[in-house]
Amino acid sequence: MYGRYTQELGVYAKEEAARLRDGGVRDGGGLRRNTSVRSRAADLLEYEKDPCAKCHMCASRCQKFLISRVGEDWIFLILLGLLMALVSWVMDYAIAFCQEAQKWMYGGLDSNMLLQYIAWVTYPVVLITFSAGFTQILAPQAVGSGIPEMKTILRGVVLKEYLTFKTFVAKVIGLTCALGSGMPLGKEGPFVHVASLCAALLSKVMAPLFGGSYMEEPFEGSKV
Repeated sequence: MYGRYTQELGVYAKEEAARLRDGGVRDGGGLRRNTSVRSRAADLLEYEKDPCAKCHMCASRCQKFLISRVGEDWIFLILLGLLMALVSWVMDYAIAFCQEAQKWMYGGLDSNMLLQYIAWVTYPVVLITFSAGFTQILAPQAVGSGIPEMKTILRGVVLKEYLTFKTFVAKVIGLTCALGSGMPLGKEGPFVHVASLCAALLSKVMAPLFGGSYMEEPFEGSKV
């Protein structure tokens, strides 16, 4: 008698649990539908109040579609590549302009050989002096190629103000003036630092767009 009662009670408990589970699923579906309807109603109300709400809604949907299809990392890498290509092109254009200006100045003084010599020697000295002084005053962290410092950062050491916008400006302008003076230097080494600066600054811009997934803990520039 006791075993039969226990068996029937177990079956009843299973049936009751299944019934409650099915009811919860239905209620949850209704709750989701109600939430969806409420969110759509809120979007429509916002659209009626703000004429630009439709553009914001479309931009939000496009953002979610890109993130789901492409991925945040690929979007970040594509934007970083485009930004670095733009920076490299601007620097090459400025370097070529500085070198052509030196030739133009030398050709304009063809009537006096002494002035030609002074102009040919003084022009690169002025550019190099400006490059060194500007970098030292604005951001001393931009001095050098930057590869040893980047190795240090990759090992977990945080260097003060090494990946900031001020350092980026000093690095780009200083490197452009140094190469524009005609010095036999390359920009491959310093561009490692420039690319790291662009990545750090771009991650700050993308952090609000992707829900803070690109928060830069190693790029805060705190003291070592």
